[in-house]
Amino acid sequence: MQELTTVELRPEAGAGLADSAGFSPPVVVTRPARTQSATPWRHRLPAAASQSLRGGMRMLGEEADHGRLLLFSPVFLGAGSAFWFLAASDFPLVASLLCLLVLTVAVLIASRSRAALRATLLALALVACGVVSAQLESRRASTVILDSSVTTTVTGRVERREGDGRGRWRYILAVTGTEAPEVKRPPGRITAIARGADAPFEIGDIITGRARLTPPAGPALPELNDFSFGAYFDGIGANGFFYGAPTKVDLQAGPQAARSTTEALLEGLYRLRSGIGDRIRSILPGDTGAFAAALVTDERRAISNETTEALRQSGLAHIIAISGLNMALSAGIFFVGFRMLLSLFPGVAQAYPTKKIAAAGALIAVTAYFLISGFAVSAERAFIMMAIMLIAVFFDRPSISLRNVALSALVILAISPSEVLGPSFQMSFAATLALVSGYQLWKDRRVRENAFLKLPVFRPVVTVAGFFGGVFLTSLIGGFSTALFSIEHFHRLTAYGLPANLATMPIISFIIMPAGLLAMLLMPFGLDVLPWKVVGFGLDLVIAIAKTVSGWGGDIGIGRLPAWYFAIAVAGFLLLTLLRTRLHHIGTSIIAVSTLVLLLLPVPRPPDLAISEDGGLVAIVEAGAMASNRERPPDFIFDQWQRALVLPTHHPPKMLDGPAIPPEGEDRRVRLSRDQQNEARSAMRAAAAGGEANRFSCVKKAWCISRLGNGHVVSVIDNAAYLGPACDAADIVVTSVRLRFNSCRSGATLFTGETLRRTGSVELRFADAGLEVATAFDALSRPWMRHRAYDWRSNSFAESGLPDVSDSGE
Repeated sequence: MQELTTVELRPEAGAGLADSAGFSPPVVVTRPARTQSATPWRHRLPAAASQSLRGGMRMLGEEADHGRLLLFSPVFLGAGSAFWFLAASDFPLVASLLCLLVLTVAVLIASRSRAALRATLLALALVACGVVSAQLESRRASTVILDSSVTTTVTGRVERREGDGRGRWRYILAVTGTEAPEVKRPPGRITAIARGADAPFEIGDIITGRARLTPPAGPALPELNDFSFGAYFDGIGANGFFYGAPTKVDLQAGPQAARSTTEALLEGLYRLRSGIGDRIRSILPGDTGAFAAALVTDERRAISNETTEALRQSGLAHIIAISGLNMALSAGIFFVGFRMLLSLFPGVAQAYPTKKIAAAGALIAVTAYFLISGFAVSAERAFIMMAIMLIAVFFDRPSISLRNVALSALVILAISPSEVLGPSFQMSFAATLALVSGYQLWKDRRVRENAFLKLPVFRPVVTVAGFFGGVFLTSLIGGFSTALFSIEHFHRLTAYGLPANLATMPIISFIIMPAGLLAMLLMPFGLDVLPWKVVGFGLDLVIAIAKTVSGWGGDIGIGRLPAWYFAIAVAGFLLLTLLRTRLHHIGTSIIAVSTLVLLLLPVPRPPDLAISEDGGLVAIVEAGAMASNRERPPDFIFDQWQRALVLPTHHPPKMLDGPAIPPEGEDRRVRLSRDQQNEARSAMRAAAAGGEANRFSCVKKAWCISRLGNGHVVSVIDNAAYLGPACDAADIVVTSVRLRFNSCRSGATLFTGETLRRTGSVELRFADAGLEVATAFDALSRPWMRHRAYDWRSNSFAESGLPDVSDSGE
């Protein structure tokens, strides 16, 4: 490399005299000129990659030194449970136990000097432990789920009850018998709604009545929530309602004793919970009393649909759920109040650790709150978190830390692994993780003191600004952290949740929760009326704010997310919140890149037809609207369709004047004569040809038919007598009747109550290659799905393979 000579003015080290001009002579220094390295950039890449790898390993070591690897233990445990629950089929428990044993031994014998290998083996062992715990929970539940809808006389023992404010009561019954007909596989526990009774039945009463029972609902559409999954692990085998008011079996007998001590204790708690709810609703009428009871006992059914929807659209629905906010406020108010009370006695304050005494009192109060709250997952998570925080005070340890969040998650996953797939678990822990991580960043920030703001005149302003700033940040962090899970489970976002929370948090913090805590303390003495009136005043303000904000709109429909995006985005979120070094930017990058890919990919094509799992509801999907075969479709299913497909508009069917054949009141199984078949066939073809495209034309309690925009014709029949004419007049026929065959002689595609029972809900898309069929279930081998394969005639389970509905015309 050629060198260039540069001249630098530098005084000589030993020069004491200057020359005649007064300057020392310059010293000439020769240096190589700064030029680019001769090594091409492409050869420097391995060195840069090696340096980045060394930096990453150094940061991983720092994460391990700070105990961050422990925080990922519930992630791996939950991943193993989720893997088993989402698997297409079961696999032997013995194989899972052997895998766990091998990995545990490998962790124990692995060299401590090889930390990366030990960490990898430990992660795999936690995943295997999650798989085993999920299998054990499924075997422990062993819930018998009703195989198909039935009307029967049910006799059962009341285990729990909850009113809805409209004279109806929802009972959870331990079934003791069925008759007329006798159910061969009766569920052990059911929920049934009763109306018309003069007074609610007490817990422990044996009641009987004629009831309509149905199995827990499956997914309303493929890839949506399977409600039978949650019902299986809750021990609920059927849902239904009584025809008229049920009666008590022995009017003179009192409540029957529970079968075990554990059940007796639980029923005592539920009896206390019901009594507290009744007391609150007797003081505060209407939605105000129902809201107040929900904050204490988590009984939400009495709140009207209007208020519930307003709270949901305004982003305030989290207030109803007993979660971290309620637990933290109740514990904090009790802790601060009790400590201030002890400080009034100087002798006690100087002789005893008042902080730890107040923490013990707050722990007792929070435990009592949890016991009467109904044991919801959000309440369970919040209670464990608060208990760990308060116990940490006893040992002078930090109360708010990610380690406490990880411990509470481990406890819940060890007790109920199935909760890992539930929205309550995911949203509550997502919000808690984000808030605690944000708190750690806030605590570690560099603070610049401002003497001007410390002046006494500015202290109130700083305090108020700090409170609202905290509410703003917590609402913002909580909203962003739960947005992904809200879209995944509810397919929508709330645009105005931030201003609604800013307006309501002062009311909740300074009016509702302090007065509610005082009311609960005074309730045993009957002095709780005035505090509950104060609570009611605050709740009226909250309801007014919710209705005002919901009137602004802001309910943004998003629709279904691809499964790959949800899994990747959750992984990025966990890295972002659980890591403390710059490695957490990997999580940010994962979320950003996956979101960008999602936005760039073409939007999945919506289905052309949606069919409910019972065949009673069919909808034609078009741009911006759905046209169904029901004038008033069932809200439970249709609301999910509208949210998942982002189609808020509903086009009801056009009702025709033609009478149903056979007439109403006759045997619905009667066969039509040839003339009646020809008449029905002609009427169907005329309705399809003359009716508006993509709109159903219906004869009440007989049939519906529609011509689609692509020329195909779909028919829905309520009476199997119209099957022949429908198969001749339509290309696709749907009926809720459970037929013993699944094909039309004409070649039309047929969906019956029997085939839909085994496939679940169905989406149809017309493509150039033919009809594309997407079903909710690919197999029926999982424990919460097996009831769909049961045949009551043979008292056995059919093959788990599903019928082929795409080629039903063969």
